[in-house]
Amino acid sequence: MRVLISLKFRVCRTFQPARSAAASTFAGKSKGNALVAWLISLAFALTAQQGHACTLNVTGVNFGNYDVFSNAALDSTGNIDVNCPSGVGYSMTLTAGGGTHTQRVMGSGARRLNYNLYTAANRAVVWGDATSSTARVNGTGIGVSVNHGVYGRIPALQNVHVGSYSDIIIVELTF
Repeated sequence: MRVLISLKFRVCRTFQPARSAAASTFAGKSKGNALVAWLISLAFALTAQQGHACTLNVTGVNFGNYDVFSNAALDSTGNIDVNCPSGVGYSMTLTAGGGTHTQRVMGSGARRLNYNLYTAANRAVVWGDATSSTARVNGTGIGVSVNHGVYGRIPALQNVHVGSYSDIIIVELTF
């Protein structure tokens, strides 16, 4: 089963006068009003193998506001619920999208913004296709939905421009 995830982003930025931004930085105060709004909408196309009927229900990752001056990465979480008949084993992989599994990339024209998707809240293992130090997520159906968290992270201090950023990730569910 292949599922298409379409990631769409809208970037908004407000500016501070240069003197105000520099003063805030040196004073150790909040580093500004430059915020990037992120919304990931997920679209799925499902197909099923004969004899089994597994379904997916997805809650998208919403990063909220991204402050380009923040020293902290921006984390957020989404979910993929898999419902397979009891005893049916499955595995899920994610494609690299516009980048690599090591560093996924969203694009807005020629501009890029790095991010990645992980298998657990500690964000130690990249969710990929079991190559290049990535992992697939495995499970066994129990006849009701089994929740799998999708843990997203946008690294800190990326100087992104205003625009709409997007990437496409394909989820492959094998059962």
